[in-house]
Amino acid sequence: MPDLLLELRSEEIPARMQRKAAGDLRKMLTDGLVEAGLTYEAAREYWTPRRLALDIRGLTARSKDIHEEIKGPSTTAPEQAVQGFLRKAGLSSIADAHVHSDPKKGDFYVAHISKPGRAAEQIIAELVPGIIKNFPWPKSMRWGPASAKPGSLRWVRPLQSIVCTFGPETEEPVVVDFEIDGIRSGNITYGHRFHAPGAITVRRFDDYVSKLEVAKVVLDADRRKEIILADARNIAFANGLDLVEDEGLLEEVSGLVEWPVVLMGEFERDFLAIPGEVIRLTIRANQKCFVTRPQSAGEDLSNRFILIANIEATDGGKEIAYGNGKVVRARLSDALYFWRTDQGDLPDLDQLVESAAKFDLDLKKPLDQRMARLDHLNVTFHAKLGTQGARVARIKRLAEDLAPVVGADLALVARAAVLAKADLQTEVVGEFPELQGAMGRKYALLQGEHPSVAAAAEEHYKPQGPTDRVPTDPVSAAVALADKLDMLTGFWAINEKPTGSKDPFALRRAALGVVRILIENRIRLALTSVFAKAFANFKGGADQSSDLLAFFHDRLKVYLRDQGARHDLIDAVLSAGSRPISPLVGEMSAKPTEGGAVLPASRSVAPPSALPGISPTRGEIGQSPNDDLLQIVRRVEALGTFLDTEDGRNLLAGTKRAANILAAEEKKKTLVAETVEPALFREEAEKKLYAAVNQAEKEAGQAIQNEDFSAAMLALSVLREPVDSFFEGVLVNDEEQAVRANRLALLARIRAATDQVADFSKIVG
Repeated sequence: MPDLLLELRSEEIPARMQRKAAGDLRKMLTDGLVEAGLTYEAAREYWTPRRLALDIRGLTARSKDIHEEIKGPSTTAPEQAVQGFLRKAGLSSIADAHVHSDPKKGDFYVAHISKPGRAAEQIIAELVPGIIKNFPWPKSMRWGPASAKPGSLRWVRPLQSIVCTFGPETEEPVVVDFEIDGIRSGNITYGHRFHAPGAITVRRFDDYVSKLEVAKVVLDADRRKEIILADARNIAFANGLDLVEDEGLLEEVSGLVEWPVVLMGEFERDFLAIPGEVIRLTIRANQKCFVTRPQSAGEDLSNRFILIANIEATDGGKEIAYGNGKVVRARLSDALYFWRTDQGDLPDLDQLVESAAKFDLDLKKPLDQRMARLDHLNVTFHAKLGTQGARVARIKRLAEDLAPVVGADLALVARAAVLAKADLQTEVVGEFPELQGAMGRKYALLQGEHPSVAAAAEEHYKPQGPTDRVPTDPVSAAVALADKLDMLTGFWAINEKPTGSKDPFALRRAALGVVRILIENRIRLALTSVFAKAFANFKGGADQSSDLLAFFHDRLKVYLRDQGARHDLIDAVLSAGSRPISPLVGEMSAKPTEGGAVLPASRSVAPPSALPGISPTRGEIGQSPNDDLLQIVRRVEALGTFLDTEDGRNLLAGTKRAANILAAEEKKKTLVAETVEPALFREEAEKKLYAAVNQAEKEAGQAIQNEDFSAAMLALSVLREPVDSFFEGVLVNDEEQAVRANRLALLARIRAATDQVADFSKIVG
């Protein structure tokens, strides 16, 4: 079957656009080919700084003939319906339609459509110009005399040539002929603009790749990356150094060169006084170069850097390396100035006294000065949420509340919260915003802060993604939680919540960060209590704790599913926790009902847990335990372990059977007794089940109060045999109403007992 080669060559394609553009080209063309009735075996895209290319293998040479019938309206239908049918079928007159008969519906029109297949070359020649004209570049331009005409071609940079050949491997391919804005397709391309600027005649893809290689163009971006990485490692090793690898930079530089040549440059050792992160970012941002470090020297950098040229210079690259070194030295001189300036006094200290007093800052210390200035300048955090200074004050109060919960020193937490945002006013962070936090840590250590305070300056931003590490230092954890919870409650208070795929303030990431800090550090925290305090900081904003808690539950589900937990077990635990906790079985006193039967009186509830950070109302009827994420995780873990046992699986089946019967009868408005009356029992299986439910409910409830969820599951396991025996030997829907209502109440007790742990009806299986 024939293969298709397409190349679109232009002056330049920005590196950040190349990969997506090549993918867009592949998708647009293959979708169009399939829609036109062609099939293909494989398609792969390629890109360089000057070209997009497609290799489509096994493309059918011709689309199939199409024969179809389009059913129309009745022959007695009004003219409007007939005209609509003609337009749909593409007929010029109703005389071109056929009349079919149906015994029930009568006569109706049918259009018999026959479309002969078309040659692939014809289809390609129609598709490609439209794709080029409508290509989704983020930015594009017009050029040349034609740019003055309406509707003239737009491309990311001036489009220079188009290669489009088609044919089987055993024959000479043909040029698919078309023209767009004066550029005619052909089989001529051009190699490296300096090394091989002459015309190259190509046939099919393999021939195209090999001739480009001779012309100093490596078409495959992944191969260019491999060449760069291998050569960079080798040149570093040859000089007694290790390459500091950077996947993002590697991707970028591979899109800047068609013929990668790896060279080494250097700068003065004096610049190594600058923090390594600053050196690396300075060289990366300005010159797209890699840094190196001495072999086995830890994190310290060397004064050598790796650059990637696009040319094989006659002097071996000495002038290129020297020129890059001059630029690097100039940029590092700026960075050194910023670094030293940040360690000196600010010129406006006399204006910072009030802010310093507000936050108990020491204006003899550089980082304290920067925090005072952040407050003094009233730097806005968000138009509706006030200044950065106001936000720091809120974070400090919240972090102090959280300190005893996470086991952190209160004084250190207060100091860390105050200094956490101070580096936003430093020169280095102003130049490199991505260093915020990291520079705060360095400056804090330089002025003699406690290591935990310094660590919190950097770690309170963490985790910033699912693979980022979680802060474990208690001081860092307290400030990180306060920072994220303040942001979440703030944006909830002003009703700026994530919607669909839009999350401009990264609130999903912040909530997932809170989830990970709590779970991975095993921190017990009553979120609704924290929400209430945090919402109180925003005047005029509504307390939306319930809605925010639901948002956290969604993030928890994402986290647990990523950890391999079953979604149905998560839903079962959350669903059970959203209902009032069943009270524990206590002493029962008797009271008569209207019919003379004796029913148990209300039962007492065990006192709530008094663990630090736990709401004092937890465990009471009507209160939800679902604001403690760690407890939810423990429930899910225990439930999963239990359901992996035979007892668990059998109890699940029996409990779901009980729940289904009960739900069906409740839907039919069948009478269900409010409580179970033992006097109405007729079968031994009823008595045994009742005794087992009382035992299981009491022991499981007590285990939950003790937060021993494995014990709670074990307590429920005693229900397995009596539930099975009950359904084997007892007819629930007895003819006598009182007996039936009593048995349904017994099923309700089974549901209530298991609901202390999870809503078994949500569990699949």
